[in-house]
Amino acid sequence: MKLSSLRIVSNNVPQIAEFYETLTGIKAVGDADYVEFQAYGSCLVFCSRRSLESYQPGTGLETESHSVILEFEVADVDAERQRLSLIVKDWVQEPTNHHWGSRSMLLKDPDGNLINLFAQIN
Repeated sequence: MKLSSLRIVSNNVPQIAEFYETLTGIKAVGDADYVEFQAYGSCLVFCSRRSLESYQPGTGLETESHSVILEFEVADVDAERQRLSLIVKDWVQEPTNHHWGSRSMLLKDPDGNLINLFAQIN
């Protein structure tokens, strides 16, 4: 079994696509109801509730997750904090060193999904 993609329902696909294009540096492919970010053998997908209902009626998925954290490894957490300061409205945790050997920060995307940006430290 191979995980093909992670699909997240969004309230505003164009807005979330723009946010993740800036976050990842990857161009979204799709339209106002469905976009994909392809990188390194994985795929992050955002779709509107309307498109989800049109293909899978009655799913009724929420558009804000309180149980999932998207994690991205970066070269420099502090540089990313500075770079993203203009687009991130909700910082959950400022850059912090952890005893298990990483430095990370938590933020929320425009739909309220948690994102962890981390780097390994020596």
